[in-house]
Amino acid sequence: MKDKESKVQLIAFHLPQFHTFPENDEWWGKGFTEWTNTKKAVKLFPGHNQPREPLNDHYYDLTELKEMLWQMQLAEEYGLSGFCYYHYWFNGKLLLHKPLEMIRDYDGHKLPYCLCWANEPWTRVWEGKGATVLMPQEYGGEKEWEEHFQYLLTFFRDPAYICIDGAPVLVIYRINSIPNAEDMVAYLKRRTKEEGFSGLYLVEEVNCYQSSSCAEVSDALLQFEPLYSMTDGRSLTDKIRYKLLSMRFNKKYSSSNQIYDYDVLWKRVLKPRLKCPASKELFLGAFVDWDNTARKGKKGRIVMGCNPEKFGHYLAEQRKKAEENGNRYIFINAWNEWGEGTYLEPDKKRGYRYLEEIKKLFGEQHE
Repeated sequence: MKDKESKVQLIAFHLPQFHTFPENDEWWGKGFTEWTNTKKAVKLFPGHNQPREPLNDHYYDLTELKEMLWQMQLAEEYGLSGFCYYHYWFNGKLLLHKPLEMIRDYDGHKLPYCLCWANEPWTRVWEGKGATVLMPQEYGGEKEWEEHFQYLLTFFRDPAYICIDGAPVLVIYRINSIPNAEDMVAYLKRRTKEEGFSGLYLVEEVNCYQSSSCAEVSDALLQFEPLYSMTDGRSLTDKIRYKLLSMRFNKKYSSSNQIYDYDVLWKRVLKPRLKCPASKELFLGAFVDWDNTARKGKKGRIVMGCNPEKFGHYLAEQRKKAEENGNRYIFINAWNEWGEGTYLEPDKKRGYRYLEEIKKLFGEQHE
């Protein structure tokens, strides 16, 4: 694809955990997928938007090529420029890789995409059940880095893979958890160049685990929302406001749930407070909604007050900001994070309304 276009482009994070595989069967019960959590969600208080249900009960299986193609076609139709697929690599062990490999190997038309290495260990905290480690994350040295690189290279060589100035884009979720990140990234960059690319365009996220750049060799920062704005630099006023919201909406569970106001949170997203080094590019963030009680129950975080009109308004503001600052991408959370309540796919409550707001802002790029 073209390395750079004049207009801001919207990339959506994409979760491939909508199919069964042996490890999840062992850890969470036979037949477990992301839909398992989604279906068992319950209302915790009056007005709580749970459970979240896909339109026409479209509980898809992403090991079916037709479903992956449906997602790409729908995303493109409504103005998205690409997906950022989560990639799970544990020192040679792969999880949730089948849908990604299926798209990589597909020869027909497909939406441009890149990978985000979700480099954290899998534990039972993921579903609010304690810190037992299910799949550890270790990084090794050059031997292990080369094995990972060879796998990544199979995606980099796909003509649909997103590149910037001839360099494949790779996002890392928690670069600050990699002990020798500088050495590892330098190695991956050198090897990518040796394979005929201009280099590797390495993007580090700022999120609830990392609030600033921590890798000199990265090329860009990515504002991952809403987790960055939920956790970074909240004022005492914000904390009091959120506590009052919890007491108002959720008297029974206010001590455990964290409830946020949609407008207040989006205004924090739009507020310029992230210090990006002059040597790095900034990719702004956006989010649809948030409610991860389907995963974490009474320990979840809930955003109240979301609707498509507000979403469209705030996304327009973020796009305007990106255009003024020369930011080429906005990364939105997410295409299909049903278990976290942030998704663009049509559901029974809103239908296609969130996608329609996307199309108003970005649809002209695909006409």
